[in-house]
Amino acid sequence: MHEAVSQRNAPFVRRILGIACAIGFLSVAGGAFGAHALRELVSPERLEVFHTGTRYAMVHAVVLLVVGLLAERRASRALRFAGGAFTVGVLLFTGSLWALVLADFGALGMITPFGGLSLLAGWLSLGLGAWRRE
Repeated sequence: MHEAVSQRNAPFVRRILGIACAIGFLSVAGGAFGAHALRELVSPERLEVFHTGTRYAMVHAVVLLVVGLLAERRASRALRFAGGAFTVGVLLFTGSLWALVLADFGALGMITPFGGLSLLAGWLSLGLGAWRRE
């Protein structure tokens, strides 16, 4: 059964693991950029906002790796949804915080809660996918 599940889920697993690696890469690059380049350009408060986005991206890059590894073992709509929700959540949450700091445009902060809601949905779906048999 494991072989059949792996072959059926292979495209999703490859995609989600690739997204996890891309988000991990960007979070390390963003952290370095924040620590070295932004420190002299923005206020400490804005720098903390930037770092919050960076931390959330890194945590969810690791979580996406877990989603990919679980999906490799079993097909699950909940895991697929979790992968998508985490990806959208990082893009909206981290992306809006980074853009808010870099563009100094406060209205971008209105997007951030939608990213947070997407991350929460991802966690709920991951929980369901990890424990429920489909």
